Amino acid sequence: MPSASESASVFIVGPASWNRIVVLDRLPEPEPHMQFAEDTWETVGGTSAGKALSLTALGRTTRLQAITGTDAEGRRIREALRASGVRTRWSDGITERHLNLMTRAGERVSLYLSTPQETRGEHDEAVRDEMTAADAVVLDLAAEPLRLLPVARATGTPIWVDVHDYDGIAPFHRPFLDAAHAVFCNADRLDDPVAFLRSRIAAGAGLAVCTLGADGAVAIDGNGDLHRVPAVPVAVVDTNGAGDAFLAGVLDARLDGADLTAALEAGARAAASVLRTRHLHPLLDPILGTVGE
Repeated sequence: MPSASESASVFIVGPASWNRIVVLDRLPEPEPHMQFAEDTWETVGGTSAGKALSLTALGRTTRLQAITGTDAEGRRIREALRASGVRTRWSDGITERHLNLMTRAGERVSLYLSTPQETRGEHDEAVRDEMTAADAVVLDLAAEPLRLLPVARATGTPIWVDVHDYDGIAPFHRPFLDAAHAVFCNADRLDDPVAFLRSRIAAGAGLAVCTLGADGAVAIDGNGDLHRVPAVPVAVVDTNGAGDAFLAGVLDARLDGADLTAALEAGARAAASVLRTRHLHPLLDPILGTVGE
């Protein structure tokens, strides 16, 4: 009999991008000036690519549905994820590209240089079938996942969403929150993360989690009980992808039947694994190069 890890599956819809990372001693002030970069590199980005990489590394059967072009950057994204073992279905469109200004402390300003729009639904029948067969669907914040929200809801498969640095009021996030069985976010723009998590449980979600950076994470379960987990100590190389890895670790553990405390601990370990690399996941190190190259 196959194990739960072999038989379960996750279907992810959302961004895969090509990113230039620029590390600065401080984020730029809003005035004309000059700064010198401490480091810079190019890599695969995108919140959905990050989750797919982490789930693939954990042995979870995963499919990523994403949009990219056939330009040089798009080909590099496709090849890097293929070489990493991520199962993908690509729609042709504009390649998403970011310029991320970072500090060593993990502060970030992301400049979106190009962003794909929703597709015409050429893969919708296959997408519906895969969502129906999956044990969980992850829909990330982008135009195409938003278009596919009604399709995902109709399948009845649990929907996991990551609203990142949601401020509690931005309207774009509302349809994702309303559809979510599990909600993840970070505390960057929330005055009271626990109150926000409780509001999502009251609205019908079965799990709500907020990552707190070096302070770990806090979660509210479907019964309204609060859970906390510390971060795993690690020498941080780059913070990009840590939140995606945390969600992936929690999701993988929950699909294997772990209780919430154990699942949060698995999420913390998964996040620590990507903090040690300047890429979204160590799977990319032999493909795109390691620190110091």
